[in-house]
Amino acid sequence: MAPGLAGLLEKVFGRKSHRDYKRLLPLLERVKTCREGYRELDDDALRGLTEGFRARLRAGETVDDLLPEAYAAVWEACRRLAQRRAAWPVWGREMVWDMVPYDVQIIGAMVLHQGKIAEMATGEGKTLVAVMPLYLNALSGAGAHLVTVNDYLARRDAEWMGGILRFLGLTVGYIVTEMTPAERREAYNCDVTYGTNNEFGFDYLRDNMAIHRDHLVQRGFAYAIVDEVDSVLV
Repeated sequence: MAPGLAGLLEKVFGRKSHRDYKRLLPLLERVKTCREGYRELDDDALRGLTEGFRARLRAGETVDDLLPEAYAAVWEACRRLAQRRAAWPVWGREMVWDMVPYDVQIIGAMVLHQGKIAEMATGEGKTLVAVMPLYLNALSGAGAHLVTVNDYLARRDAEWMGGILRFLGLTVGYIVTEMTPAERREAYNCDVTYGTNNEFGFDYLRDNMAIHRDHLVQRGFAYAIVDEVDSVLV
């Protein structure tokens, strides 16, 4: 990195943020190496990576160990679906997939996985960035939640980003206000569940007041991302 650019980064982001960024660069290079290796896989083989990752977790590896390969799998799914102009319904209309994560978005996804705040302006790709850590942390089978600000975004993002996650073999659901307990239970049993803080919070309270186990709708989950209006944090 040129000395002038390094100085500018420190001035804008601060010395510590600049150091954090530099520490993530080797991990980014590993993601890029892995994704090149995935280009030759057919769809079934790419999708099969998910079960392979899960088997490795059961054998004792950690999600940190899998991060470069898992993020690369998401990137490759995004690339080939964008290249095909693949489309699926989002809020009742066909949406063509046209996004492939930039390197800076991959770094943002690494930051989220580490449990740090990633502040991003509107239009910089928060929704896409969140897909990578959601996929990675859902591999354990314990559930990953995306907490957003309203029912519209919960359903939209579950349907929109869900196209990528489903392509890789995960199940995706969402929680909105008008859902029945049975519908909520089904959504919570998905690998990835989108919803609002209100719905997640009140379902938690209702579950803690339930008399019978059959009345419960939630299950334990391993990972959550909170998506605010102008930032994403874990």
